[in-house]
Formats: sequence, structure tokens, C-alpha cells
Amino acid sequence: MTSRKGTVYTETVVHAAPTAFASEAPYQVAIVRLEDGGSVTARIVGERVAIGDLVVETEPRHDAPAFRAA
Repeated sequence: MTSRKGTVYTETVVHAAPTAFASEAPYQVAIVRLEDGGSVTARIVGERVAIGDLVVETEPRHDAPAFRAA
């Protein structure tokens, strides 16, 4: 699997999570603009990122895309 790379377009930290994810709160979610075009909403794992940071895709979390700081 080739990891996608991109730039954080916007981000937020979820403090009041849905019941299924309550044990993981707070967690960060971002819209990532991909290098090859398009964008994706993804969980951020590891250290928090800011708008404009470069990120790289990691293993999905709960069948959803996940990225970490590059």
C-alpha cells in the first residue's frame, strides 16, 4: 500500500464524541488536501497537527482514513 500525502486544510479537536468513540476523546479530525488532488476527512493519530502541516496516511482507524504528521 502506498501512503497518500497531503496538507492539513482545516482541523478540529472532538471533546464530546459519539458514544462509540467516547473512550478516545479528545481526538483530532482534519480535512486533508491530497498531493494528487482531492481531499479527505480523516482522524489524526499521534501528535496534533495545525493548518498547513504536511501529513502522511497511516493504518485506518475504525475503517476510516487516518493520517499522522509527516
